[in-house]
Amino acid sequence: MGFVVRLLINAAALWVATRIVPGVTFVGDVVPFLGVALVFGVVNATIGPLTKVLTFPLIIVTLGIFVFVVNGLMLWLTSSLSRALGLGFHVSGFWAALFGALVVSVVSTVLTWFIRE
Repeated sequence: MGFVVRLLINAAALWVATRIVPGVTFVGDVVPFLGVALVFGVVNATIGPLTKVLTFPLIIVTLGIFVFVVNGLMLWLTSSLSRALGLGFHVSGFWAALFGALVVSVVSTVLTWFIRE
């Protein structure tokens, strides 16, 4: 899947999370939101696999449910980095990050199914 398509899928999934999940907010225009999607993609591509490897025993013990916690922490980290870059994306706490990550995962998966090459 192309880089631009993956960026747009991330942006759409993050946008749905800002609309559905209380505590996940965005203030700004389209271009900064694409920046947030880019930050989210970079965080998930670099730090995400490392945290999943390090938390592998917890993922096994919880039968995979701990992956949602890791994904929530990645969304929370995206919020911190976006705030530092002045992009206007904010996640207000752990539970908002957890539910936001769940929404982002579901929407991203569904959109990827529809846009398969």
